[in-house]
Amino acid sequence: MKALRVYARVAGMGLGAVWSFKLRSFFVVVGVAFGIASLTLIVTAVDGANRKAVEIVDMFGPDAALVFGGNVMMRAVGMRTMTLSRDDVRQVRDSLPGVKAVLPMRSQGGQTVKAGSRNVQDVQVVGTTEDYALAWDWPLAEGRDITVDDETGGAKVALLGDKPARELFGDESPVGRVVFINNIPYQVVGRLAYRGMTTGGGSDIDNRVVIPLNTMMQRYNLDRNYFRALRVKFYEPEHMEAHVENLRSLLRALHHLEPGADDDFTILTADEILKFLSMFKGGLSIFLGVTATIAMLVGGFVLANLFSISVSERAEEIGLKKALGARGSAIMWQFLVEACALTLLGGVLGLFLGLGLGQFLSRLDILTIQFSWKAFFMALAGSQAVGLIFGLKPARQAAGLDPIQAMRGEG
Repeated sequence: MKALRVYARVAGMGLGAVWSFKLRSFFVVVGVAFGIASLTLIVTAVDGANRKAVEIVDMFGPDAALVFGGNVMMRAVGMRTMTLSRDDVRQVRDSLPGVKAVLPMRSQGGQTVKAGSRNVQDVQVVGTTEDYALAWDWPLAEGRDITVDDETGGAKVALLGDKPARELFGDESPVGRVVFINNIPYQVVGRLAYRGMTTGGGSDIDNRVVIPLNTMMQRYNLDRNYFRALRVKFYEPEHMEAHVENLRSLLRALHHLEPGADDDFTILTADEILKFLSMFKGGLSIFLGVTATIAMLVGGFVLANLFSISVSERAEEIGLKKALGARGSAIMWQFLVEACALTLLGGVLGLFLGLGLGQFLSRLDILTIQFSWKAFFMALAGSQAVGLIFGLKPARQAAGLDPIQAMRGEG
């Protein structure tokens, strides 16, 4: 009990020294804070990327492939992107084993949608065939989906995404109302449920209007024989690898591509997206990890150097304490308490700094940030590790001073 009181008193003296040497404390806290901020950013960014990956896979679906015209990987100058034809759609639907649905799509971005005195800008207008919501596993909040009759008849009907529905009609139901796209009226037949995601270009996925494909081709004067993308759903998601290979082989044969020639289309699946996100997370973790390590080492060296100088400056104080009976372990404990207190302050500051920076980058759509208690505990553990590792040498240096020499100022 007596020893406990002694160490509590020594800890109090250490905390008092932290307050007494304010400039030294400031530099140590700031040095550690930058390292912990980087560490916090790593953890929250990786957690955010994991959450984003789960959201994307849930949205995309494990049983589907998205085929784009043109080879996205090649990006050759002048390369055709409209390489998917009506015949491709028909052959994939009728000839490919295991196919559940094939959905051709065209789109026009940057459109303005109006209703009464209100309007929504930068809307993505998507033209597609029947059962769009079903093919994308996108629930309808109300109303119905695009039908075969809508598509074949070129009907002027529309599905509204959540954003245009809210901004044009507020809390009222949009079903049965009329919206204008390029001054052409469309009757709203359904509203898509809210998804709350952004696309790769940073646009809101809920900011869209879906209309029949034939209607889009008529109103926008588009080529009726080619499409920008196909959504292909399969019955057995456990055989997706074989499905994708069969789809690639069929499209190559339909496009008369020679063996060894590059594909003139791109196939994306949930697995491909996960592989890309894993590479992104790996590169991000390495970059931020190196940054965090360097920043924490710098903070640690700042602490060690300032504490070594402090030992010399406080040599007479240390010598007096030892002459009055203070043990070397108590002196070392005091310096370690000072170091850990400073790095703890730096850890807390760095945690909030990292979260603040993460939120800023998240608003710019540079990173997706997900706070977790793991980041909190890693920040505290990392800061205390810096305090113990880099504070140990000057603490032992102080504990090992000869009291006579120290009182003469020879520490």
